[in-house]
Amino acid sequence: MAYFTYILQCSDTTLYTGITTDLERRVHEHNNSHKGAKYTKLRRPVTLVYSEIVENRSEASKREHAIKKLSRQEKLELIKNFKE
Repeated sequence: MAYFTYILQCSDTTLYTGITTDLERRVHEHNNSHKGAKYTKLRRPVTLVYSEIVENRSEASKREHAIKKLSRQEKLELIKNFKE
C-alpha cells in the first residue's frame, strides 16, 4: 500500500504536514470533517500544496518528520520546486 506525505497551506498561510493512504479523502477531511486535524479545523480552508508518494508507513513517517524539521523557508522552497 502506498502512502503520501503532504503539506497543506492553511487559510492563515501556516503550513501543516501529514501522511495518509488516500490524499483526496484526507484533504476533504481537513476541510469538511470532524476527522480533520485539530490544527487545520481552526484554519480552514486548507489547500494541498505538496505531496509525495512513499512505499510504506514507516517511510512516510520518517519523511513527515524530516519535513517538519525544515524551516518555513525550506518548506516553501520544497513547495516551489514541486510546482515547477
